Amino acid sequence: MSKGKLIISLDFELYWGVRDVVKLEDYREQLLGVEKVIPLLLKMFARYEINATFATVGFLFFGSKYELLQHLPVEKPHYSNSRLSPYIGDFHLVGQDEKHDPFHFGSNLIEQIKNAGQEIGSHTFSHYYCLEKGQTKEAFESDLNAAKEIARIKNIKMKSFVFPRNQYNETYLNICKQHGFTSFRGNEKSWLFSSKSHGYATVFRRPFRLLDSYFSLSGHNCYPIKEMKESELINIPSSRFLRPYNKRLKVFENMRLKRIQNSMNYAARQGLSYHLWWHPHNFGVNMDENLAFLDKILIYYERLKREFDFESVNMQQLSEEINNCNE
Repeated sequence: MSKGKLIISLDFELYWGVRDVVKLEDYREQLLGVEKVIPLLLKMFARYEINATFATVGFLFFGSKYELLQHLPVEKPHYSNSRLSPYIGDFHLVGQDEKHDPFHFGSNLIEQIKNAGQEIGSHTFSHYYCLEKGQTKEAFESDLNAAKEIARIKNIKMKSFVFPRNQYNETYLNICKQHGFTSFRGNEKSWLFSSKSHGYATVFRRPFRLLDSYFSLSGHNCYPIKEMKESELINIPSSRFLRPYNKRLKVFENMRLKRIQNSMNYAARQGLSYHLWWHPHNFGVNMDENLAFLDKILIYYERLKREFDFESVNMQQLSEEINNCNE
C-alpha cells in the first residue's frame, strides 16, 4: 500500500478574487492581513516540513500598475455579466505600485514564497471564470499565455493549476495540458461540490457545505492516488476547504477540527490523499485563532507522519510521483 499524502494548496488572489462580490472598503482588513499571514504561514510550514502549493493570480506578480498594463492579454473575456471582468471599470482602483496598493499587487510576497521553497502554481492571470456565459476557450488560452509569460519573467515555471471558483471542464483541462501544466485541483466527488457557474445552484448548496464542515455529509473525501490520472491532467481533488474562524460558531470549533482530523486519519491509514485548501485572506482577520487552528491540524499531521508515514507533498511533487509510477 502506498503512503497517504497530505496536500495543501492556497488560492493567492487578494482583491482580484473577490472584487465582483464585495466592495474593497468592506474587505480591507482581510486583505491587509495577508502581508502578515503569508510570512507566518511560511514559518509554520517550515517548522512542520510542509510542502504547499500557492496557486497565484497572474496580476499579483507585478510591482506597478504601469508594468501590469503592459502585459495584459490580447484576447479578454467578454462575460455576459460584465461585472465579472476585471478589465471593465476596475483598473481605476489600482494604485501606482505595490507600496501604495497592497490589495492588487503581491510581487514581494511571491518572492518570499519562492525563496521559502514552496511551489507557485497558477490561478489564471485575471481570476478567469471558465463556466460563466460569454467567455471562450480562445480568451482562456490568451489569459493562460499571459500568466505563463509573467511567471517566466520572474523565473518561475508553473506546473500546477487551480481554477477560480473551481470552475472547469474537459476543454480547459486539455488547454492546460497543452501549455505544460501537469495537475489541477479537482472538486470533491459529491453533488455539494460539483463544478458549476455562479448562481442559484451555488447559493442553494452553500448551507449544506457549511454543515459539511462540522458533520460528515459528504464523507471523508479522500482519494486513491493511483486513480488520479483520469484525464489529460492529473486530478488532485479537494478534500476540505479550511473555513476561517467564526466567532458566532466558536462553540463548534472542536467539531470542525475533529471533522478534518478524522479524515486525515482515514487517509493516513488507507494510503489515500487528503487535500486541504483555503485563501491567505481567509486568515486576514482573527489571525491568532486561524493560525492556532491550523497549528492543531499540523501537530496532528506530525503524529500521523510518525505512526503511518503520512507524507506532505505539493501538487507538483504528487503529479511527478504519479507520472513516474505510470511510466
